[in-house]
Amino acid sequence: MSAKVLIVDDEIDLVGLVRYNLEKEGFTVLTAYDGKTAVGHIKSFQPDLLILDLMLPDMSGFQICQHIKADPRTKVIPVIMLTARSSENDRVSGFEAGADDYVVKPFSPKELVLRVKAMLGRTLVQRPPETAKIVLGDLIIHPKGHHVETLQGEAITLSSLEFKLLMTLASQPNAVKTREQLIADIWEDDGENISDRAVDTHIKRLRQKLGASRNVIETIRGVGYRAIASKEPLASVR
Repeated sequence: MSAKVLIVDDEIDLVGLVRYNLEKEGFTVLTAYDGKTAVGHIKSFQPDLLILDLMLPDMSGFQICQHIKADPRTKVIPVIMLTARSSENDRVSGFEAGADDYVVKPFSPKELVLRVKAMLGRTLVQRPPETAKIVLGDLIIHPKGHHVETLQGEAITLSSLEFKLLMTLASQPNAVKTREQLIADIWEDDGENISDRAVDTHIKRLRQKLGASRNVIETIRGVGYRAIASKEPLASVR
């Protein structure tokens, strides 16, 4: 599978140029022209690299970069800032926000492609393989395939929301997630319409579907929930 690159810039012609050059080199490319769309794509598209403009209609590239680097699930995504702001202060601010590289407009498309390749060459080897599975108690979770089974091979059917809820907990085993954190992680922009009681209801339904493995999700009274790692260290297996 080719590496996935998300381009975030409000200049349509520039985005088209960068996209053309990246796709010609075999990359899978998605685009966004504002910050809100970009944040949504980062969560759903799960890019391997982000090319990010600083000047966007609704938020700055600095804010988006800080958001990515503050989230344990996305902080490994390398960010190349692509901007007309060339002062030393701007560069320093970009790197302080978490950028991995900084390219000033106007730029050479060929040079940008080389920078993308070099960055991915350093970062992709540090990530777990896409075939990795998460073992949690008696469960095997397949992140890419979006399905769950027991160690005995019994399939467990979950809705997309239930799977996302399980993955959110399993991605940080033994770490307590408050109801507020779960709402922010899972319902995102619709979170203001979700109550703590609704979270409890979804957890209850998830446990019912997990059957004999329901105890991998533990209630922390007055706080929230956590996924309990198996007695053996949580592992990624092929």
